[in-house]
Amino acid sequence: MADVGARLRAGETLAPADLEPFASDADVFGGKTLGLVWDGLALDRVTAHLDCDERHHQPYGIVHGGVWCAVVESLASLGAALRAVAAGGVVVGVSNSTDFLRPHRTGRVDAVGEPLHVGRTQQLWQVVLTRAEDGKVVARGQVRLQQLPADRELAGRAPGAPSGGDPT
Repeated sequence: MADVGARLRAGETLAPADLEPFASDADVFGGKTLGLVWDGLALDRVTAHLDCDERHHQPYGIVHGGVWCAVVESLASLGAALRAVAAGGVVVGVSNSTDFLRPHRTGRVDAVGEPLHVGRTQQLWQVVLTRAEDGKVVARGQVRLQQLPADRELAGRAPGAPSGGDPT
């Protein structure tokens, strides 16, 4: 991960394959579960897209609000994690506020996450989800994250420890 931090500090934009050091499992921030596809990864902007279909729907045939929350959380968390690793730390989310602005059924949605504030102990990221078909915003959200030292125990487990089981 130190190499990734050095590359980010040098201003490099990462490829999606560079995400592997950040994933504790093969899902890589919603790639498998949501179908989220990462497009661009940099300290000041992360981009991804999602091809929505019936698996994302709630009973009325539109994309479930939880999908939008998960996409917002994924982009903000990854963007903040990139900034944190560049500074030698980690982040954990403490608040997610997502607004659902218009319904969407199927087709591509583009997501862009950018930091609104990066301080010593907290980051605030905004994510906007736009329908590719007509450029209209379908949802927007912001996530506040707490920055911690990289060696800080999280949920009763040392950083990098295998997941599984109850942390308490």
